[in-house]
Amino acid sequence: MGQTKRIAMARIAQESNALSPVVSTLEDFKRTHFLEGNALLSAVMPDGQEVEGFVKNAEMSGFVQATMDHELDVELVPLFSAWAVPGGPLSAEDHAWFRQKLRDDLAAAGPLDAVYLSVHGSMNVVGTPEPEADYFKDIRDTLGEDIPLAVTMDLHANLSSAKIDPITILCGYQTNPHRDHAKTGQRAGKIVLDLLAAKVKPVTAWRSLPMLIGGGMTLDFLPPMLGIFRAMKRFEKHPKVLSCNVYMSHLWLDQSEIGWATVVTTDNEPQLAGEIAEKLADMCWAVRHKLPPVFPGPSKAIAKVRKMRLRRKLGTITMCDASDVVGAGAPGDSTKLLKAILAEGDGLTWFFPMRDPKALKELESATVGGDVTLEVGASLDPARNEPVTVSGKLSRFEYIECFGQVATLDLGNVQMVITEGANIAMKPDFYKDRGLRIWDSDVCVVKSFFPFHLYFLPYARSSVYVTTGGTTDFDVWRNHDYARPTWPKDDPTAWRPADRARRGVAS
Repeated sequence: MGQTKRIAMARIAQESNALSPVVSTLEDFKRTHFLEGNALLSAVMPDGQEVEGFVKNAEMSGFVQATMDHELDVELVPLFSAWAVPGGPLSAEDHAWFRQKLRDDLAAAGPLDAVYLSVHGSMNVVGTPEPEADYFKDIRDTLGEDIPLAVTMDLHANLSSAKIDPITILCGYQTNPHRDHAKTGQRAGKIVLDLLAAKVKPVTAWRSLPMLIGGGMTLDFLPPMLGIFRAMKRFEKHPKVLSCNVYMSHLWLDQSEIGWATVVTTDNEPQLAGEIAEKLADMCWAVRHKLPPVFPGPSKAIAKVRKMRLRRKLGTITMCDASDVVGAGAPGDSTKLLKAILAEGDGLTWFFPMRDPKALKELESATVGGDVTLEVGASLDPARNEPVTVSGKLSRFEYIECFGQVATLDLGNVQMVITEGANIAMKPDFYKDRGLRIWDSDVCVVKSFFPFHLYFLPYARSSVYVTTGGTTDFDVWRNHDYARPTWPKDDPTAWRPADRARRGVAS
């Protein structure tokens, strides 16, 4: 067996929306998921629940499983795990707090043979567009340049040299909607353990594309991205290929250089890594003209639902407000769809999520079962929305750890769930836990781009996307300045200018 290998593991993960006026804080992480030391280790063991309420077995669980499956003698050194629902940029003060905690915990951990860090890859901080690069730098400054650093990222990470250069091993999701969290951690774990056992020598090539959107809806099981996801798996069957990824960057960042990227890690074969990264980049560039569909406005979306009579009888229809997707960092307090539902949605039963701490303050003195009239919405992002006055009964008022205060209002044909914290309505449980039966609804409004398709599969007979004008609109590129000509704001003739053709190859 030889000497025990000590591996530290930590997580600082949030997907940030630079357009949101709601600044994220440390409290958002603590409300959602914050574990340290032995509590973290217990949560990522096979019988634990890594992130309660969201993903039972995520990246760290997979990483731990890799250590159990490997013949290497490993001691895990759990530092901390912080994960927050997507939101606005993290405050500068709390970013500094995370940096200091990471440095302090690493210094106190004793001798280490490797570090594993789980991040999203598209986190923003007020005044700092690439905070994850700071965390990687802190690890290097604390432990030196030679210690292996394994990192896992979301498929929607935005990559740069500042992020890539300090990393030894990088693995990302290979599914969209994401459903391979644990497998991603396990893949990273196996590579770092094989490295420590002197079985492999990881080398990485990456290519950056001046391409913001493309690939249609970018779902892994539908064209045009289906062939690209299959190619990744096919390339990984090569005995020298350790990991293969395409990163389709989060759109709503304040970074000047945003774009898709391909990353390939091989066992000491830099030329092979570069060749595959180039092939994947060519495949991605070829689908850039396949733009996301243009979604209808509220009136047309409601009319579309009305025509789905049989589907509504057999289940529910999920409706995504694509302009206010909390799963991509939006505030969650948009009222434009709500206004249309109240005016045009009669005869249909709607389940609707709203985030409004101000309204909840007013409801604190109300009687459950009693009549209420109040304004809801637009309390977090008033520049984009106006409040709406609603009247009905207060069905429930409760405190839920991940959401804070939660009120359920019966507005007749609309059942509204108002939350204090981020209303990430992507699972049926968001409504079911409030005593609402999914089968009783004609339409469940969700605040998620992709994952809701998986969670609502037993109930949903169709899905409708609607645009209302907000912080997660796909045409954000129209008003953004980029450091290089970037598709689709510009139309570059190629993704590889001469001065970038070999960028990112390391040996």
